[in-house]
Amino acid sequence: MTTTDVRAADPAADRRLIVGMAFGGMAAQTLRAAVRLRVPELIGETPRRAADIAAEAGTEPQTMTRLLRALAALGVLVQDASGSFSATPAGALLDPRHPHSLASFVRVFTDPVALRAWEHLDDSVRTGEIAFDAVFGTDFFRHLAQHPELSQAFNSAMSQAAGAAAGALPHAYDFGRFGSVTDVGGGAGTVLAGVLDAHPRLTGVVYDTAEGLAQAPTTLDRHRLGDRCTLRAGDFFRSVPEGSDLYLIKSVLHDWSDDQAVTILRHCREVLPAGGRVLVVEPVLPDIVGPVRPETAATDAEGHAADGGITYLSDLNMLVNVGGRERTRKDFDAVCHRAGLRVLSVAPLTGAAPYCLVEAAAQ
Repeated sequence: MTTTDVRAADPAADRRLIVGMAFGGMAAQTLRAAVRLRVPELIGETPRRAADIAAEAGTEPQTMTRLLRALAALGVLVQDASGSFSATPAGALLDPRHPHSLASFVRVFTDPVALRAWEHLDDSVRTGEIAFDAVFGTDFFRHLAQHPELSQAFNSAMSQAAGAAAGALPHAYDFGRFGSVTDVGGGAGTVLAGVLDAHPRLTGVVYDTAEGLAQAPTTLDRHRLGDRCTLRAGDFFRSVPEGSDLYLIKSVLHDWSDDQAVTILRHCREVLPAGGRVLVVEPVLPDIVGPVRPETAATDAEGHAADGGITYLSDLNMLVNVGGRERTRKDFDAVCHRAGLRVLSVAPLTGAAPYCLVEAAAQ
């Protein structure tokens, strides 16, 4: 079947696809409004009428009704025969009290700071330059450091985004053969805490900037890991702490250019003992992008996530906001080789798509 045949097969569906994507930014802002007005939190677990939600949120009843209807149409809420609204399981994730909440994630990724550079995506595609730097006059991470409230929200968002990986990773890799693991760029320590909880004989280090570590003490206290995990502030472009036989790098390399990724990996290689490993946890793009079929909705034959294009949007987000990129297996082979490492294996992280485990050792 030719491309023309596919397009002619269902023109109405083609229109819905394009119109839906064009309205995608509006859907994101609808979620943002719901979080900022505390709608999921005010609804909780009991169906509530729009007027009551509006009264507590401090809004007009009619406009709140319109917001709630839109959220119901998007699958975040459901309206019953009496007119009351309840949260769907997906909508419950917008409640900050939910154990797997994504409220901070939504706040950060719908914030104007995260979106303004996207207005210049075409410029970044033309030039390869980071749009964020031109728009804000500084790079993304320096901007965070200059705005503590935004930095805290970003740390919380990253912690929430790491929840699935923190639950899946400890059971997807043989951590038991190591004595100590350093989580390079580990932020709030969410992922390492999950690993240490599952492997009581393992000790760990969370290594990040002082701003990145701001919420890590709370994580360690919550998991009672104060005697098994230490916090080290530093710059992974200058060095990585020695003393571990496993260096974990989750969702860090994609923030940076190939040269910068090589620098981070080389610093891990410099302190890697005999038999040590570097474990990178990131999406691994397929060499060729194919259509997503229903039977491959979770992963394709090679374990790559078929996530409706989110990983590729993340790749463009790296381009416009920080100058990084998502990488293919060949890309990981290349940056690891330049850093004195060789990739031993690449495997999907079951239960945490689109992440994969990229294991590397010294050459």
